[in-house]
Amino acid sequence: MGKIVRVGGAGGFLGDSQIAAPQLLAGGGLDYMVLDYLAEVTMSLLARSQAKYPERGYARDFTDWVWKDNMRALKAGGVKLVTNAGGLNPAACRARMEELAAEAGLSFRIAIVDGDDLRPRAAEFAQTHGMFDGEAAPPAAQTLSANAYFGAQPIAEALAAGAEVVITGRVVDSALVLGPLVHEFGWAWDDYDRLSAGSLCGHVLECGAQATGGLFTDWEAVPDWAHIGYPIAECAADGSFVVTKAPGTGGLCSPATVAEQILYEVGDPQSYALPDVTCDFSDVRVEAVGEHRVKVTGARGRAPSGAYKVCLTFQDGWRILAFMPILGRDAVRKAERQAAAVIERVEELLRARNLGPFRATRVEPLGGETTYGAQARTRDTREVVCKIGVEHQDRAALDVFMREIESPSTSMSVGTAGWFGSRPSAAPVVRIFSFLIDRLSVPARVDLGDRSWSPQPPAVAPEPTPAPVPAGPIPASADDAIPTPLFSLAWARSGDKGDAFNIGVIARRPEFLPYIRAALTEEAVMAFFAHEFEGAAAPRIRRYEVPGLNALNFHLLHALGGGQMATLRLDALAKGKAQQLLDMDIPTPASLLAAFSAP
Repeated sequence: MGKIVRVGGAGGFLGDSQIAAPQLLAGGGLDYMVLDYLAEVTMSLLARSQAKYPERGYARDFTDWVWKDNMRALKAGGVKLVTNAGGLNPAACRARMEELAAEAGLSFRIAIVDGDDLRPRAAEFAQTHGMFDGEAAPPAAQTLSANAYFGAQPIAEALAAGAEVVITGRVVDSALVLGPLVHEFGWAWDDYDRLSAGSLCGHVLECGAQATGGLFTDWEAVPDWAHIGYPIAECAADGSFVVTKAPGTGGLCSPATVAEQILYEVGDPQSYALPDVTCDFSDVRVEAVGEHRVKVTGARGRAPSGAYKVCLTFQDGWRILAFMPILGRDAVRKAERQAAAVIERVEELLRARNLGPFRATRVEPLGGETTYGAQARTRDTREVVCKIGVEHQDRAALDVFMREIESPSTSMSVGTAGWFGSRPSAAPVVRIFSFLIDRLSVPARVDLGDRSWSPQPPAVAPEPTPAPVPAGPIPASADDAIPTPLFSLAWARSGDKGDAFNIGVIARRPEFLPYIRAALTEEAVMAFFAHEFEGAAAPRIRRYEVPGLNALNFHLLHALGGGQMATLRLDALAKGKAQQLLDMDIPTPASLLAAFSAP
């Protein structure tokens, strides 16, 4: 079989489970364990923490939880660890790790990768334009964080220099896996097909148990959520890898669970741009090769652009989210009327104080299918939790809202059950501005304690974007076609991409794909999600063919009201959009359904 490198994905975000690391160390037979902590919103949260406590700015959950509880097992098993838990302060993260290790009588060679923090250069970017729509940069004074996305090269060089642990700041998530694979297999930096395959492996592992049954469409088929197995990739020198999990754990590792994760948060599958390679996942194949074992092949790559993406987060005013239970008949209408009355009253109070109206408001009676827009099936429910969101440039306006928000409990809707806990609190509106910068102008730095250096990025010659994969066949209308929920024909997964989201739709059988394609046109999906584009300056949708997975991928742009911490919407991260689309009816021949129905 040749050399196999086993990599375990022990964390997909800052709040991931404490069971992952000990589970993988006990039963995974790992060479490497990786943990991904840094979503865009996490960077702004770390920046706010560091502004109050300069010695912070890193993921303390990692140091005082994962590291402290598992460092003995890491040392005993000879497992190397790679993580971006360094956030905005990798040096402080390492110092805390070394302190905890010394208390336990242990020592590790810990390398840090930094240089990605560009906050000191914020004023320099004032004339920069965004990489997606050419939008203007925010004022430097509003900047919370500004980080270049480094690739895998610094990680690979740190491992080659003898590091047992590599702590990074902002790197692309997949680099946490690609770095070890480049180091172990000696892949060249212009071997783009293998770099793409290693990046795909990182993409599958980066979200933890999402590859092993977490968030899976067929959730009822996933056993034992309490003990779900976190993913392990068995990686070969040719770039192929097998996704599995530790024996005896819960969860499910199947071609469908892995395919869903492959398409998660992907825009154009032919042009998944990373610092080390531009990936083409359009012909990737997944194949069951044993129980809970899925082999992944077919990734291709081409040269990267020679630029780093920079993600700048900035504060743009304030927002507040309040929640109010309403019980009894006509709960949705009562909630909407009450919320409108509160907003009207507060805006009158604001005028009296020489403050302008709210710049944005949103009322969502949760339980009344408000997030479904025109696709809502019922508003006839007898209990809701009414979510009221408001935004204002002036923090003082939200103080008025907070003071008034409890008053309806005795003066408006019958069935108002009172507010949850204490009064809601104001929080910054955090927006994201992304742009490109020449990577030679942002040198990464590797520090191993006794020495440091800046890796020299290889020269690149960017290649042209390939022609889009042509659309597959559209079937003729069938006389026996019946409306069939997309759920019966496909799996689907959705995720946010800033102020956009994607939905990957994977046919349960290749024979279903033509009918899915015929129904899910860009226009039809745009109409289905029309409510998501409310207020969008340039709403649009793109559909991509993914023939290797018998799939279509949809990218809905300007569809989240700002996204993440800049939106008042309930589903800010687009976790439920695929679930909503799966209710769409697809005209499908009854004879085809009968041919593949269960006996």
